[in-house]
Amino acid sequence: MDRQFAVSTLGTPGIPVREAARTARAHGCTGLELRVHPDEEVHLGLPGTATDTVRALLESEGLAISCLAGYAKVASPGDDQPVIDELRALIALAHRIGAPAIRVFPGGDGDAQPRIAAVLGELRDARVRLLVETHDSHPTGAAARSLVAGFGAPDLAAVLWDAVHPWRAGEAPAVTKAVLGPYLGYFQVKDVASRETPTPVSPGDGAVPLDDCGELLRSWPGWVSLEWEKAWYPDLAPVDVPLRAAAAWYDRYFTPPG
Repeated sequence: MDRQFAVSTLGTPGIPVREAARTARAHGCTGLELRVHPDEEVHLGLPGTATDTVRALLESEGLAISCLAGYAKVASPGDDQPVIDELRALIALAHRIGAPAIRVFPGGDGDAQPRIAAVLGELRDARVRLLVETHDSHPTGAAARSLVAGFGAPDLAAVLWDAVHPWRAGEAPAVTKAVLGPYLGYFQVKDVASRETPTPVSPGDGAVPLDDCGELLRSWPGWVSLEWEKAWYPDLAPVDVPLRAAAAWYDRYFTPPG
């Protein structure tokens, strides 16, 4: 199995991609998950030449882009068109920058079906996969899967399993893995002190059953990425601290012997 270990630039807020890439490589990552946000170097509306520069930079560093972490909310209340437009912008950016997937959020109790349906053709043409994260209004694997399973196309619309949210909502890792089945498209490793305390801690220092997750995912070939929420918790330690722990956890479960 090829190593598919990445780190999200959510853990390096405001830091140029070049520096984030070097941090990733220093800890054995083969990919970088790029946060797409107005405060970051990579954002919607990034000119084509700048997009090409980022792509070339990461290629020169020997890093793949594991995912673009966008902020579109596919089930948010309100009109469909603004959501569809944001999805299209994310897909176009992913296609040009060389990302295989875009991360989106559920975001409410609106109807995600027509929004995702509107961009399925573009996802197919761009060879980009839409990943709905287990988050906010749909924190469990079962809930997130309900937003994409109706299309019957897990290669185009699947789920990103965030290790924290399903567990905090009472869904055990074995249940999350089973219910997602072919719709498991990506895994974010992260940890918190308890169900009641959302502040991140280094993987292995908290209460999330990451050993269970590792055992369940041993034969799974997809991307695993550390999400360290330093953009939201600025007093957290630098990303190097949890990244060392995440890399050790990854090696324990995903690196083949010999």
